[in-house]
Amino acid sequence: MDYAVTITAKETAELLPLERPKSPVGPDEVSGKTLVTLISAGTELASAYLGTNFPSTPGYAAVFQVEEVGQNVKEVRSGDLAFCMGNHRSYYRVRADQLLLVPAGLSPEIAVFARMMGVSMTTLTTTTARPPAKVLVMGLGLVGHLATKNFLACGYNVYACDPVESRRRIATETGIPNVLPAAPLDDPDLSGRFSLVIECSGHEQALLDGCNAIRKKGEVVCIATPWKRHTELYAHELHHAIFHKYVVIRSGWEWELPMISTDFTENSVWGNIQGALNWLSTDRVNVEGIYNLFSPDQAQEAYQKLLHKQTDRLAAVFDWRDI
Repeated sequence: MDYAVTITAKETAELLPLERPKSPVGPDEVSGKTLVTLISAGTELASAYLGTNFPSTPGYAAVFQVEEVGQNVKEVRSGDLAFCMGNHRSYYRVRADQLLLVPAGLSPEIAVFARMMGVSMTTLTTTTARPPAKVLVMGLGLVGHLATKNFLACGYNVYACDPVESRRRIATETGIPNVLPAAPLDDPDLSGRFSLVIECSGHEQALLDGCNAIRKKGEVVCIATPWKRHTELYAHELHHAIFHKYVVIRSGWEWELPMISTDFTENSVWGNIQGALNWLSTDRVNVEGIYNLFSPDQAQEAYQKLLHKQTDRLAAVFDWRDI
């Protein structure tokens, strides 16, 4: 019997049976048992767990062990570990061009974070700022934490801020330097010195602070989804900062890049995720200490802890190996 984590009502997550396709694996497909899946706390909580359309089967990324391989597939073998994008379920069946092989020796629960690293890697590959430029990351949730480590890995001079003490503590404990409680607007050595601000909180005050902290003609990239209004700020305040600082402000939409490289594009979504897998494999980016493992039959507990910030980690990973 296969299973999927299913949101059956608002704030209600259950592990429910899932019917496996009866047709044989196609010539260009592979299939296998899921090992781990990663919860994207922001998107899954806002659009599914607190959503209005039920039932829904959310998810972001998975690592599974290949069991069956289609006759046309040459690069994948039974027993390989494969990364793919998808929902929280116990069995995967995907086209071979929709997966990446996990580097040898990289554990599944680490490899699955390549997906969330890929979010800010779009900004990394499109920004005009170049190392060793100063970069300010606003927000140290999972996406901001990984953005900070991505840019540090490439030689940028990175500062990161978050008003939540537990997030700052995790950042410091896992090797991130220059962790601040707020944007350094009153520090003459930093304010107006950043070439790039990466807004990962979805909070309009953080966006405004980023525009005020940037150097003239610097970039402010909005990665986080603004799910709701947090303040009574007027657009004039943002407009004033943009105009007088000559700010280049843009979306950090991760799908700005094509899925695969083309003749006139240097980077791609899959290329970035492959790079993230390699960085994790070589410990260029380390994610130890930022997540908790949950069994999928603990889905309700996992989502509730993320929703109410009752966990001391940034992320939750479902471990399907005993399901």
